[in-house]
Amino acid sequence: MDRLKTYSYRKTLVVAALFFGLLAFLCVRVAYLMIFCGGYYAGRATEVEQRQREIKAARGRIIDRSGVVLASNRTVCTVSVIHSQIKDEERVIECLARELEMDRGEVEKKVKKVSSIERIKSNVSKEAGERIRSCRLDGVKVDDDYKRCYPYDRLLSKVLGFTGGDNQGIIGLESYYNSYLEGKKGQILTFTDAKGIELDKLGEVRMESENGDDLYVSLDYNISAYATQLAYQTMEKHQATGVEILVMNPQNGEIYAMVNAPEFSLNDPFALENDTGQWSAEEKNRRWNEMWRNTCVSDTYEPGSTFKIITTSAALEAGEVALDEQFSCSGSIMVEDTRIRCHKTTGHGSEDFVHGIMNSCNPVFIQLGLRLGPKRFFQYFRQFHLLEKTGVDLPGEANTIMHREEDVGPVELATISFGQSFQVTPIRMAATVSSLINGGRQVTPHCAVAVCGADGKKKKTFRYPSGDAVASAETSEKLRYLLHMVVAEGTGKNGQVSGYSVGGKTATSQMLPRGSGKYIASFIGFAPAEDPQVLALVIIHEPQGVYYGGTIAAPVVSRLFSNILPYLSIEPSADIAE
Repeated sequence: MDRLKTYSYRKTLVVAALFFGLLAFLCVRVAYLMIFCGGYYAGRATEVEQRQREIKAARGRIIDRSGVVLASNRTVCTVSVIHSQIKDEERVIECLARELEMDRGEVEKKVKKVSSIERIKSNVSKEAGERIRSCRLDGVKVDDDYKRCYPYDRLLSKVLGFTGGDNQGIIGLESYYNSYLEGKKGQILTFTDAKGIELDKLGEVRMESENGDDLYVSLDYNISAYATQLAYQTMEKHQATGVEILVMNPQNGEIYAMVNAPEFSLNDPFALENDTGQWSAEEKNRRWNEMWRNTCVSDTYEPGSTFKIITTSAALEAGEVALDEQFSCSGSIMVEDTRIRCHKTTGHGSEDFVHGIMNSCNPVFIQLGLRLGPKRFFQYFRQFHLLEKTGVDLPGEANTIMHREEDVGPVELATISFGQSFQVTPIRMAATVSSLINGGRQVTPHCAVAVCGADGKKKKTFRYPSGDAVASAETSEKLRYLLHMVVAEGTGKNGQVSGYSVGGKTATSQMLPRGSGKYIASFIGFAPAEDPQVLALVIIHEPQGVYYGGTIAAPVVSRLFSNILPYLSIEPSADIAE
């Protein structure tokens, strides 16, 4: 009997211990959840009770140097449905299919999908959105949205760039300055019951969006429009595969125009020409990347004889040449066991250095390169910032492709001296020449000038590296004189502009592989020659028929300058004959 009582007593103690132990555990657990996890579960409760919809922010505009709006927005709508709130599915499907001009089956599938909120269509016109609102359909939400629009469509397409479906910049300035342009999204909060039905008495809570800031740029609509017209005319006339025209201020690096013809439609950036509908996703991506590529910034080319500007500057800086020094050209020159020809195979005969550059004589520049030697030549490349990126405020900038200094022998040095066997970007070439002709001061090419709020108040002024001496003022002055003589009496005669002094250099380079019969014709010019205020680089890819830079590229700069010099209020030179 005593044993039975003892057993019963112990059993009671065990049950009591288990009970109080479980109770203690539950108390500790509840305390933990309340103290340490309260915020989390409060948030989860809020998610159940609230439904969120975005309010898109208006993206900031892109505005040119004269106040012309290059990129803006238009108001559109996004139409969504909340399944749990729909009372008449058939009426909703019928109305949305009609007003949105969508397939009825597609609309029905989305309307019947059980989800917290389902987007039916975005970028709906304001008019269609208002018609849907007027139907007063339960469960249908029509929210204001913004769609990026470009008033001039193809103009400066690869510089401005465009935005994706999420209103984020994809390429160009839209991408580079996205953080300034995008703004901040807002929210609409609605309260619901356990079934997901909105509680009308509680209404909506709106957290308004903040519009993006406006980006003011140095680009000029008028200069860009005329340069684009010239580019397409040149492509058609010479049946070229592409034409680049870059216009900038050599004194401060401001870019006025950057044409990459053919351009594409900014308002329909995914439209591909000759799309058969049979291309794979990989093929479409390849074609899009090719179509959107800013070749002025992202592609390199052999500069050819325009690079003689660099060789001349290095030789002048090193004291390795005088303007009256005499040279002799027989039509070719032997470098080790390699014969390198001049473009004039019969030779230029005896000539001083001024006429050597006017004639674009290869043997003259080969001799300068050999005098400098690899070590000093590369020292000047670094001094002129030729081997580094310009830092232009556009995405995807490529770097110079140059021989390694230790691999440069006499033959490589000879070809480098007249612009072959290596590659640079057009923007790098334009920036380096600008620095050499403006008195010898480094400039950074750029587009952005300032950021302003919607009220017009300036929030930020952009500053760029500049002012470092890359060459002496004396070298710069001599270089301007030499390049003026090239246009006045030499191979660049077709770059002359009535009433203005112009400096410049022509180039004709053969594309790889050698012997392909494909060429690049180019001309880089500036005016006025004595005090450069504008510089232009024209590059023509694979022209058919005549392909010499002096014959087909120089006239493009002449026509460009004839139009834009008066527009920029640059006065004609008093001592230049009309």
